[in-house]
Amino acid sequence: MDDPDQDDDEIARRGAVTDLFTSANPLPPTGATRQARSRSGNVRDRKAAKRRKRQKRLRTFVVLVVALAVVGAAGYVVSRQASSLFGFVNPLDAKDFPGPGAEQVEVEIAEGSTGNDMGQALYDAGVVASVEAFVQAFEANPNAPLIQSGVHVMLTEMKASDAVALLVKNEKVELKLTIPEGYTAAQVVARAVEVTGLPRADFDAALADPASFGLPAEAGGQVEGWLLPSTYFVTPSDTAASLLAQMVQGTVQELTERQVPQDQWQVVLIKASLVEREAKFAPDRPKMARAIENRLDRNMLLQVDAAVAYGAGKPGTELTSDDLANADNPYNTYKHTGLPPGPIASPGVASVDAVLNPEPGDWLFWVAVNLDTGETKFAVTNAEHEKNKAELDAWLAANGG
Repeated sequence: MDDPDQDDDEIARRGAVTDLFTSANPLPPTGATRQARSRSGNVRDRKAAKRRKRQKRLRTFVVLVVALAVVGAAGYVVSRQASSLFGFVNPLDAKDFPGPGAEQVEVEIAEGSTGNDMGQALYDAGVVASVEAFVQAFEANPNAPLIQSGVHVMLTEMKASDAVALLVKNEKVELKLTIPEGYTAAQVVARAVEVTGLPRADFDAALADPASFGLPAEAGGQVEGWLLPSTYFVTPSDTAASLLAQMVQGTVQELTERQVPQDQWQVVLIKASLVEREAKFAPDRPKMARAIENRLDRNMLLQVDAAVAYGAGKPGTELTSDDLANADNPYNTYKHTGLPPGPIASPGVASVDAVLNPEPGDWLFWVAVNLDTGETKFAVTNAEHEKNKAELDAWLAANGG
């Protein structure tokens, strides 16, 4: 049997142990108990410390991720702004087509275009997938500076590097409109309609509104003589008015560069147009310009067949005696002294220069003695002139004229 007194002692000890956790004022623990609690507390402290470190690392990681995201977003915005302001390229934006290309398309590269300008033009036309990809390819191609302005034939959806290479080859559409010296305004318009395909009605409408193409007031509303003979490159955006404006501006520029007083522009063009239609060879132009000046100084009739023909609306080779006697023709320089009322054609630069710098001499007459070659002889006296005219008559007789 168990000892009752021993059971009472056991119950007392258990109560003492229970009091360690329930008593408001527990007794100091024994050595063994202190060691057990110390070990248990150390374990809990270490676990708590690990949890705190993990939480701290997690918080640090989250803060770092958020900070990087903010910095990245800000950097992207700054990069985009810098790209637009300074032409820098963000590689992340450089979308590119795989190539080789699809449909043919014409793209105009404006004069003075930068790589970014070209990329924008190609992007707008659907040739490249992004301006950035083109700029990268442009900067990587050492021959890119050779790209010329003009209308280039490209393909839609090209790889950017291929687009640069094709532009470097300078395979561009060049629609050239060439206006020869001595063309009348009517001939210029007819040539422009033929070459460009623009409607004749568009030119007629522009000519009816001289301000639409910048015709100077000195022209008196008449475009004749103001359409500079030259070669013009026609772009898809050109109109009848813009082409006429280029020609007129070319004439204004030539006169301005030669320091012709503005109030003399029309007079110089009239004289130069007479020289242009009468002279066949460059050496004859300064002589003819001098002969015209000499006649004007003496108040003599100019007697220029080309002027009469212009007023009559026919070629000079078809003039008749009736045409030369017709005083109703204001351009009939056989009947009216002084210069005709306006230019009779578009003079070239050489004729303008001849008028501004006529060759010294006393010539008053000139006549072409060979209509095939255009050989022209000048004379000071009427007797010399009659001799030259006889030479022309002989040529006509020999050639069925």
